[in-house]
Amino acid sequence: MILVTVMYPNDAEAAFDRDYYLQKHIPLVKERWTELGLTDVQILSGVGQPNGNPPMYRMIALLTFGSLQQFKDAGKAHGREIFADIANFTNVQPIMQINEIAG
Repeated sequence: MILVTVMYPNDAEAAFDRDYYLQKHIPLVKERWTELGLTDVQILSGVGQPNGNPPMYRMIALLTFGSLQQFKDAGKAHGREIFADIANFTNVQPIMQINEIAG
């Protein structure tokens, strides 16, 4: 299994429409990618750092797929639509990382 991490930086000039993200974007991701191997979605909302500073990331999405190939296939099938939707809720470029679930 793999875990795709999508992190939205909490820059000073960053705009982020939380309601749109949670009510429109994430349901779109689930609708398009579940049949292509997406097995779980967790959404984390940053609240702060241990030293009291603001969070480094406003939101983090954890997307679980059965395999890297399933993620690639999902991206080919609907990636353009999903990535185009990002402009509807934020002006920052998300940082993505593909992780292997090791334990």
